[in-house]
Amino acid sequence: MLGGMHEDAERCVRAVQAKDARFDGWFFIGVVTTGIYCRPSCPVVPPKPENMRFHPSAAAAQQAGFRACKRCRPDTSPGSPEWNHRADVVARAMRLIADGVVDREGVPGLAGRLGYSTRQIERQLNAELGAGPLALARAQRAQTARLLIETTAIPMGDVAFAAGFASIRSFNDTVREVFALTPTELRDRVAKGHPPAGSGALSLRLPFRVPLCPDNLFGHLAATAVPGVEEWRDAAFRRAMRLPHGHGIATLRPRPDHVACTLTLSDLRDLTIAISRCRWMLDLDADPVAVDDLLRTDPVLAPLIDKAPGRRVPRTVDAPEFAVRAVLGQQVSTAAARTHAGRLVTAYGDPIDDPGGGLTHLFPTPSALAELDPEALAFPKTRRTTLMTLVGGLASGEIDLGVGSDWEEARARLSALPGFGPWTIETIAMRALGDPDAFIPGDLGVRAAAMDLDLPTTPAALTRRAARWRPWRAYAVQYLWATGDHPINLLPTS
Repeated sequence: MLGGMHEDAERCVRAVQAKDARFDGWFFIGVVTTGIYCRPSCPVVPPKPENMRFHPSAAAAQQAGFRACKRCRPDTSPGSPEWNHRADVVARAMRLIADGVVDREGVPGLAGRLGYSTRQIERQLNAELGAGPLALARAQRAQTARLLIETTAIPMGDVAFAAGFASIRSFNDTVREVFALTPTELRDRVAKGHPPAGSGALSLRLPFRVPLCPDNLFGHLAATAVPGVEEWRDAAFRRAMRLPHGHGIATLRPRPDHVACTLTLSDLRDLTIAISRCRWMLDLDADPVAVDDLLRTDPVLAPLIDKAPGRRVPRTVDAPEFAVRAVLGQQVSTAAARTHAGRLVTAYGDPIDDPGGGLTHLFPTPSALAELDPEALAFPKTRRTTLMTLVGGLASGEIDLGVGSDWEEARARLSALPGFGPWTIETIAMRALGDPDAFIPGDLGVRAAAMDLDLPTTPAALTRRAARWRPWRAYAVQYLWATGDHPINLLPTS
């Protein structure tokens, strides 16, 4: 683990001198002679070690008085993998801040969701990240503002509003302080020869740490796509998203060094959250080198990793939706699960317009599904009971599967529901909660792979054997699944 790496000055200096992109997002370098902060892979000649100061977050570097480097754009590096693989309160807080909770509900709202006082949350974030929740949210607003300034022709007042600033003055002051340029100068600097887009679709790059294997990531999302809500079209995965202020459509295409993302939003205030949810769905903040290095120590997995390294865990942009889909997928084929989900979408989803494709609805909310007639569902009575109990718990808030949820508490709540066994719970933990150590030894695909690889095939024995894969068992599952010829393992050709 690389947690607290900014405190290991010698190691940080080596990473900077090597311009090692693997460490982008793990820590930031403030250069005292220039007053700027950079990512470790900055192409500029590295400063002398005595002039480097290391910070755990962009917000901490900004608070220390450093401005963002105009060459390496440290505010746009991949996020720290720490916040996605840890289950403690700081990691949960960071996931909630990335999802815009501080902008929408303030620090008291963040603390309330985590079950702590505002003072406790501020103390813990300051201790680990060198900045409190307001500063972290401010750094995120600055990044969103920069993206809108540089890639669109939206008026600056609208940019300030969309990025979450309370006033034009705070927007101007923050942009000038963080980037050492006014908003107009920032736009003029980029616009030469690159006319920005209008206020419609926003095109951006989603960075990631290499390597990335797109086959299982996009293959899984495409093969399990719910009609009307998701589709594979023109070599891209397209997805309708329900967002706090409206809805959006994301179009995502894998590229060698980034994922090309086009977002169409009904309300620009949802831009930061839409980006965060797309990154989460595609697991783009993962550290594939750390994951693969550990799994490769198992001689059974090593050939699978060497063949196609950098597999990610395909997740979701809507955890309650995924839980419903997991129930619909119990003991049926992928095609049947898609059919069941598509019927619910047509009957209970909210209609949307999609001029660029075939998306028709947002997936229904738990509250909408709680109103449905169980007798109208075309599957066994026990599964109807399972589904209705789940949507009732989600609608009431009794079951929290959000990005800031406590993974073990969520598992406990799910296990108390009728019809929820280990496969369903761990599938939800893997793809909705984002637990990188979730494991489904009873899954048919995992058992088939285990048989082919001469691994134990009973759940108990395979779980014991998989202890050496911790804390990355969810990634091991992706490599095991890849031994089969199911469509989830293949990037669609059309």
